[in-house]
Amino acid sequence: MKEWNLTSEQAGQYHAVSRGAALFSIGNKILLLSAAAMLPFLILAAVLLLSMARYSRMYDKTVSNMTIANKYNLNFKEEMDESLYKLVVGYVEYENIESDGTLKDPYALIGELRKEFTKLVDITTEPESRVWLESLLRNIDTLEKRVDDILENVRIGGQYDENIEKLDNNIYILTELIQDNIQYYIYYQTKSMETVTKALNRQLQTFILACGFLVVLLAFLTVRIAHRIIAGMLRPVTELYDAMQKVAEGDLSARADVSSRDEIEILAGGFNTMAENMETLVAKIKEDEHRMRWLDLRLLQEQINPHFLYNTLDTIIWLIEGNKEEEAVDMVVALSDFFRLVLSKGKELISLEEEKQHIRSYLKIQEARYRDILEYEIRIDPSLYEYQILKLTLQPLVENALYHGIKYKRAKGHIHISGSLEGRLLRLSVRDDGVGMGKEELEQLQKEIGRPCSETEKGFGLANVNERIHMHFGPEYGMHITSEKGQGTTVELTIPAIKAGEERNGECG
Repeated sequence: MKEWNLTSEQAGQYHAVSRGAALFSIGNKILLLSAAAMLPFLILAAVLLLSMARYSRMYDKTVSNMTIANKYNLNFKEEMDESLYKLVVGYVEYENIESDGTLKDPYALIGELRKEFTKLVDITTEPESRVWLESLLRNIDTLEKRVDDILENVRIGGQYDENIEKLDNNIYILTELIQDNIQYYIYYQTKSMETVTKALNRQLQTFILACGFLVVLLAFLTVRIAHRIIAGMLRPVTELYDAMQKVAEGDLSARADVSSRDEIEILAGGFNTMAENMETLVAKIKEDEHRMRWLDLRLLQEQINPHFLYNTLDTIIWLIEGNKEEEAVDMVVALSDFFRLVLSKGKELISLEEEKQHIRSYLKIQEARYRDILEYEIRIDPSLYEYQILKLTLQPLVENALYHGIKYKRAKGHIHISGSLEGRLLRLSVRDDGVGMGKEELEQLQKEIGRPCSETEKGFGLANVNERIHMHFGPEYGMHITSEKGQGTTVELTIPAIKAGEERNGECG
């Protein structure tokens, strides 16, 4: 993504506008309007809040009590039953029960429950709720005794059946009773809350009536004040909108002339900067497109090399004269396929299958001339065929491997072409076992392919492929070369794995 930086002049203008906007900002204008409209409501609200304070305290107290009760209503029975059951069946020992992570100490559960609900007894004033709280505390005491019995049997051992019976006939029933006690307590607390709510509703009705009267009174004044403020805010917005419309229609020279001394002026300044940067960016894109067309043309010219064509035609003539008509026909077909795929109906992107056919046609032609020194292998899984690749990507690499690797070896050489998919990356490799390069020669070649094609002194085909990949997919993709003198050279390409019809977010191609 292109990073846009403000010039020093633009930055100075921006800070100057920002300081002015701090005094006359839209927020301050809206704040002034809001203060005039809200003052009567604030007075009424203060009176209402005083009368509601008592009800609010009662309401908060009831909600707090219910929150505590609900906490144990949801968890206590399940945690107690599970912990005791796993102690009885020997799943865990009492000394290690909390280390399990999912179980809790039964005595800790009972102690916590007794502590919280004892506090609720002290602060609960509603009679029915107190009755159920007192019943709950009695059931807690009974539950603690039954837990003592079970844990004693577990300690002694050999009491499994008796413990299971105690769980069914004592523990599960008591935890169920405790849960019922909690639910009844919550029920009566809810009824108490309804009383408080009704009182609050009466206060709200009074407040609504008073607000209705004030709304009618203030409507006229508010509309007049708002009209003047909004009119001053809309004028710069309209100016900015008109400028945006012109840019949307293609006039990137349009600028918004706004001097409202508020955020709209800052926004207009940002828009003007954006339009200026867009104008620059569009010019650069046009330049890049022209450069890409030049690169494609140069590479196309390389493919339609007269020497290559003359040599191929000479080979075909030689085959015909040697009465090898079938081989001559195969050569003509391969040459036809080669140039058909070179042109690719003007497309920039072709499928990996088409590129494979292209290099196969090329190697078939060259095999007739270099059959004594050339062997090749293409290993590209058919599952990769539908992925897209820039045309004339692999063929220049294969040509380079033949002419600069295998040919100078003066012995049988092998070219291996392969492809693989790694996540969302497509990796393609052309490897030869030719003469290879030393460290200095390899470093020089890597520098050459990293330069623009127009400045490249050697390795034009490799540099062309690398530059086109950078321009089409981004600088994070491209070519990597490894080589060792006398061992051969490997050229690896990394491009995004894109199928036909797919789009890459944030990139164009």
